[in-house]
Amino acid sequence: MIKVESFLVGHLSTNCYIITDESTNRRAIVDPGYKSGELLKRVKKLGKDTFDYILLTHGHFDHIWYAEELRSLTNAKLVISKEDSSFLLDGRLNLSSVFGISKFPQICADMALSDGDKLKFGSSEFTFMSTPGHTVGSGCFIFFEDKVIFSGDTLFRLSQGRTDFPTGDTLKMAQSLRKLAALQGDFTVYPGHNESTTLEYERQNNPFVSV
Repeated sequence: MIKVESFLVGHLSTNCYIITDESTNRRAIVDPGYKSGELLKRVKKLGKDTFDYILLTHGHFDHIWYAEELRSLTNAKLVISKEDSSFLLDGRLNLSSVFGISKFPQICADMALSDGDKLKFGSSEFTFMSTPGHTVGSGCFIFFEDKVIFSGDTLFRLSQGRTDFPTGDTLKMAQSLRKLAALQGDFTVYPGHNESTTLEYERQNNPFVSV
């Protein structure tokens, strides 16, 4: 079983998550987009050596900005899709230059995932699902046993991620949302922004989601 803790970080109100595998106390951080005293305090309290992964749902600056500093602190492996790995070094793609952010950190991934790749996490396992649309390499981290999805900026409560940034694609976003909706059963969905939801609620109520 996993435990999820949420942290709201930065002026774009990005959701950052700490995931704990409760049977082993191994941990991961999802989308550390901004430096946060609250998040840093929690990481240190939990034990910086207990973190295995920093998981990035996509390569935009508001999801990756604090990743390099946390990697240096924890020695956790930085994980992103193969398609978005180039975003970590490109200010135009990660939007840091577009938003006028100077001296954005240079980041390189430790692991670059493809659709369907699985990683062990303590006694748990998660699957990377490629869900392009917001960016070419956007993806979701899915814990099938726990019925939990970290959806990044693909699926929001009653909405979807923007598709007008570089490499965004409206048609691919629609296909990705159908792919998520077609998963069997219900899941708790932890998005990159706004409140959490469930997949069944989105199937029934989200105008962008259809099976």
